[in-house]
Amino acid sequence: MNSTLPPERVELGRFFKVTVRRFQDGHAAPEMFSGAVDAEWHRMLDTPEYDAFCAEHAGTLISHAENSGLGEISWVTVYEEMFGQLPAIWFADADGQVDADAMACYRETGVVVAEWDCSPTGGDSDDVVPKPRAAGTR
Repeated sequence: MNSTLPPERVELGRFFKVTVRRFQDGHAAPEMFSGAVDAEWHRMLDTPEYDAFCAEHAGTLISHAENSGLGEISWVTVYEEMFGQLPAIWFADADGQVDADAMACYRETGVVVAEWDCSPTGGDSDDVVPKPRAAGTR
């Protein structure tokens, strides 16, 4: 991966790879809980480079859908298997301010409990977003 990419874009690519794995394994769409990574996603949507980015990182178009909730983030273990521990950018808001308490809790427990307001879907935006499992289930 290009090391000159901003961390938000690197993590968006990783999130797309996690998304594909979750869908292939029959799991619900992963929850987008990072304001910083989600802001990058919004910047890229509807740009000429978005389709190519999706193809490179997911092998298919990944659409963005509103899907809010609060609970344990279901895909952390899959991310860790693929890439290691979540970096600080996952705990940053859209302005890049890191929630140090949330990050410390994750570092201590390996669990992320957060709010989210969107999730990915495969293909066009008319796809149904599978609902995340209840908190505490992976």
